[in-house]
Amino acid sequence: MPIVSLREITAETVRAVCRLSDTLSDAQRRMVAPNAVSIAQAHYEKHAWFRAIYADDSPVGFVMLYEDPEKPEYYLWRFMIAAPFQKMGYGREAMRLIIDHVRSQPDARELTTSCVEEDGGPLPFYEGLGFVRTGDIDDGETVLRLIL
Repeated sequence: MPIVSLREITAETVRAVCRLSDTLSDAQRRMVAPNAVSIAQAHYEKHAWFRAIYADDSPVGFVMLYEDPEKPEYYLWRFMIAAPFQKMGYGREAMRLIIDHVRSQPDARELTTSCVEEDGGPLPFYEGLGFVRTGDIDDGETVLRLIL
């Protein structure tokens, strides 16, 4: 299996990372913002931490966290794996790296996220990683928590 890594997005790689969103089905596009929008948002949110997900030297996905170590609050804001690379283990390995990153942050005790609860959605994926439903709904999305 290729080595999965999280890398900073550069002027040289931003277009390739943005194009990954074009591979998603219409249903998946309704569940996650385009990478270009996420990258733009990240540049205006001081608590955003974002990376491209790579398999060896090929970009295969995108992740963005909201990190506020002063609270401490860690939220998986965006996560996507391009359609040609889904169901190959890259998402699970990327999430392991993301969880390790959050665990290394000051006073990190949990990682939260939310997702649309519909057929083909990521809920089973997150639950398979140990996230549990909190019972809360945020903007129509099911809120999940992973205790670190």
